[in-house]
Amino acid sequence: MSDLDERVSGVETPIAPDCGDEEHAVIAHFRLAGDGFGDGDQREQIYEAEQAMEAATERAGVGEVDGNEFGEGEAVVYAYGPDADALFKVLEPTLRSLPFRPAHVLLRRGDVETRVEL
Repeated sequence: MSDLDERVSGVETPIAPDCGDEEHAVIAHFRLAGDGFGDGDQREQIYEAEQAMEAATERAGVGEVDGNEFGEGEAVVYAYGPDADALFKVLEPTLRSLPFRPAHVLLRRGDVETRVEL
């Protein structure tokens, strides 16, 4: 063990309380036809929009689209990144272009959540 190792061992480094690097989220909710998974055309529109949003987030370097869920007459699309506002700015045109209503987006910034109607 070197002199430096002996001096450093046993020293505890406190963890910074909030580094500000927590991941933010954009979670989009769309009402579909019926109470199930929507019809095939609706699901296809969501898949196509998801691919467009994946490409846009990659180009902008603001995060990633992480997938979707279908059920109970709703489609939900999830996206994550370091800044919910920057991520939403990139996703917003595609999200608003989808015809399904009612629709809203939840912007999560750590413990704070904001609802935006589409």
